[in-house]
Amino acid sequence: MYELLNKIDSPADLRGTDREKLAELCGELRNYIIECCSGNPGHLASSLGAVELIVGLHYVFDTPKDKIVFDVGHQAYAHKILTGRREEFKHLRTAGGISGFPLPSESEYDAFVAGHASNSVSAALGFAEASKLQGLDSKAVAFIGDGALTGGLAFEGLNNAGSSRADLLVILNDNNQSIDGNLGALHNHLLKMTTSAGYNKLKNKVWHSLGDSRLRAMLQRWTRSVKAWFVRRTGGDLFEALGFRYFGPIDGNDIDSVVNTLRKLRNIRGPRILHCYTVKGKGYAPAEADPVIWHAPGKFDPESGERKTQARTVPRYQDVFGKVLCELAASDPRVVGITPAMATGCGMTPFAKEFPDRFFDVGIEEEHAVTFSAGLAAGGLRPFCNIYSTFSQRSYDEIIHDVALPRLPVVLCLDRAGLVGEDGATHQGAFDISALRCIPGAVISAPRNEDELRKLMYTALRQENGPFIIRYPRGNAEGCAWEGLPLEEFPVGKAEVLLEGSEVAAVGTGPVVNRALEAAGAFGGKVGVYYFRYVKPLDTAMLESIAGRCRTIVTIEDGSIKGGLFGAVSEWVSEHAPGVKVVPVGIGDLFISQDSQARQRSEWNLDTEGLQKIFQKCLEI
Repeated sequence: MYELLNKIDSPADLRGTDREKLAELCGELRNYIIECCSGNPGHLASSLGAVELIVGLHYVFDTPKDKIVFDVGHQAYAHKILTGRREEFKHLRTAGGISGFPLPSESEYDAFVAGHASNSVSAALGFAEASKLQGLDSKAVAFIGDGALTGGLAFEGLNNAGSSRADLLVILNDNNQSIDGNLGALHNHLLKMTTSAGYNKLKNKVWHSLGDSRLRAMLQRWTRSVKAWFVRRTGGDLFEALGFRYFGPIDGNDIDSVVNTLRKLRNIRGPRILHCYTVKGKGYAPAEADPVIWHAPGKFDPESGERKTQARTVPRYQDVFGKVLCELAASDPRVVGITPAMATGCGMTPFAKEFPDRFFDVGIEEEHAVTFSAGLAAGGLRPFCNIYSTFSQRSYDEIIHDVALPRLPVVLCLDRAGLVGEDGATHQGAFDISALRCIPGAVISAPRNEDELRKLMYTALRQENGPFIIRYPRGNAEGCAWEGLPLEEFPVGKAEVLLEGSEVAAVGTGPVVNRALEAAGAFGGKVGVYYFRYVKPLDTAMLESIAGRCRTIVTIEDGSIKGGLFGAVSEWVSEHAPGVKVVPVGIGDLFISQDSQARQRSEWNLDTEGLQKIFQKCLEI
């Protein structure tokens, strides 16, 4: 079934493949990705669309000496398969298997880590300059999608690269017509002319003979002005303005066009960009028809395209968030919703349909999303800015400088907080509490169920000063009643006693406190459970009460214990109750690789069984 693909264990094998066989190989690659992802879910549609570009790059460039830097690993499945990981790809995103994203620690062909968007141009520019300074004969290629191009870091990289003389090639994988271009005779003529060896040899010879003369400067200005007119016709004026030579667009799913163009561009020096149109989900009809759903479809039947979804009896936290946002917006015209390109994932699609004028998808621009929200708040609105926890790291300065410092009422809803499962090290929401707890005036909360999330959103809407942060995990909520119940404002900074205890106090935040409550029931009142829905401000009165009765406090959090709730409680105990022992339960000081959420939580004792063992040990001390 995979006659050609099974012979390729490295890009060197690919480069030995007959040119006429490449289209057939691309078909085999595409079928292999579909087959593997149908039973072992991954990010499907983006990688299907990028097959020909990746085959072309490894066919033309001498990898791993030449560096290909991917922007977001969603595009890179064909790359993983062609670089010696064909069999391992069957275990993608599983415990002990390979990551869903390029990781240099996994393969020498993974030039740079690619879990978050928009870093490829900057990293590839670094490779290009490092190669030049060390006298190495290696090329640097940045492979960026049109979605990632909206990120501020991408523009910073392009701006710097365009003003350099770096030997950098940027591949723009445009699968959504984000930059217009004409695909006609004039365009094809311009492409052939500007990539031809004869044209570039003559051009360089003329410039060299003219030296630094005034005539050369005049000719260059005239050439740029004429070429700019042509480039504007083909959609490349933006890149030319940034200092890049623009080529394309080409059909990025036509392997002959890809290889022909790359071979010419490989030998052209300086910063240059190749604009490629591709079809997201290419070669698989269901994915082409609905690339949003098939971005990460879960398990499916590869023949019929039927997705194997299970009936959901418990809502997901993101679905609750979306419904509550609609509820609040219906009663308060100041409520607006902001997302950096995650409307479906964060549950904001219903809000977008019901309140289209109050919904803002700003693209992959977390920094802008936060400062834009600050501007909305300064203008009298009440923005709910929803960002995945791992991506909130990118907007750290904006949270401090643009929201906290002027004390603007922006509600930051951090979805996917804590352990996220198969997405692995690049996406774990482990660091938000530790990073944000030091910000003056910030309120940090973590609901333990869907009813708490609803009421915390209502509470946040009624606050006037500074960022109000609500973090909640990926996946199913607890299944408690919440819709239609009376709304209640929680006093900021107040904890709640769930179960009194005489010897050990389990101090928890977020849904893991429910597991603590389940575990504590086996100890006959010796273990108490205290729900700190607010990590900041901390309920020190509650801590003082606990420290007066219990000899051990166990802090429980689905986040990094360093600087998190454990850090907050330890700081207070060291000053006010030094005789009390504080035992942390949470995520340790390392990056967590891919596995199921259940196994990750078990590993870190964040499930009922693990907490029972921790409580038992504390009672035996």
